[in-house]
Amino acid sequence: MVFASFCFAASGLSHADVTVSGDVRSPGQFNIQAGARLLDAITAAQPNAESYWLGAAWLREPLLEEQRRLKVGVLFDLKVLQRGAILFEKPARAALANRLYEEVGQLPVTGRQVAVLDPVAVEVGFAPNDRIADGDRLLYPLRPDSVEVLGAVAKPCRLPYRAMQEARDYLRSCPASPDAEADYLWIIQPDGHTQRIGVALWNREEGHWPAAGSKILVPIKNDDLEPPTPELNQQLAEFLATQPVAEVAP
Repeated sequence: MVFASFCFAASGLSHADVTVSGDVRSPGQFNIQAGARLLDAITAAQPNAESYWLGAAWLREPLLEEQRRLKVGVLFDLKVLQRGAILFEKPARAALANRLYEEVGQLPVTGRQVAVLDPVAVEVGFAPNDRIADGDRLLYPLRPDSVEVLGAVAKPCRLPYRAMQEARDYLRSCPASPDAEADYLWIIQPDGHTQRIGVALWNREEGHWPAAGSKILVPIKNDDLEPPTPELNQQLAEFLATQPVAEVAP
């Protein structure tokens, strides 16, 4: 483990530990003074030029509680959906909701903050050089070669990434469930940004290409049951966006 000490603040201020891991030249825990910024930790760790900067993640302890509540809300809505599906005699929908409940339940709460962690962009000012704090973690993954399709599908799929391929085209190899919401998909890019796009004939949007390491969420249909769960799919996409790209490419 590598340790380094930096003096970026006035003397007398407390120190903080920041960890940088993944595809970097000097991974480890860095002891810094309060007031240090992203570039200080990035410069110390030296991410490799071949690492997948687009998928880098910044994990922060102050965001854990908010994201824990988000996860609890998603799980609650999935249970509501499951019970509604049973009540309205839709066993396939109930089974799908239960499967998603189990899958989401296994995901960690990470504290990810959406940020551009491209070292060049941060250094030249194209991306914010925000302050870092005690307990922060920066992850730099290798470039993945796949895209995940999950949600209202027969089973989650990991498919080969194809440059300039529309999100909807990945569903040819991972068909949506009959209980999917047919008009939209959610794209969760590896940098943590999410976007809902239209994929039906009446609302089709072109030019939305998932990057390598993206997730495509096929939303589950939930507007024909009582009680309704109108925020479920958006919140599910938001929670999935908190999951970093694996530091080791699959």
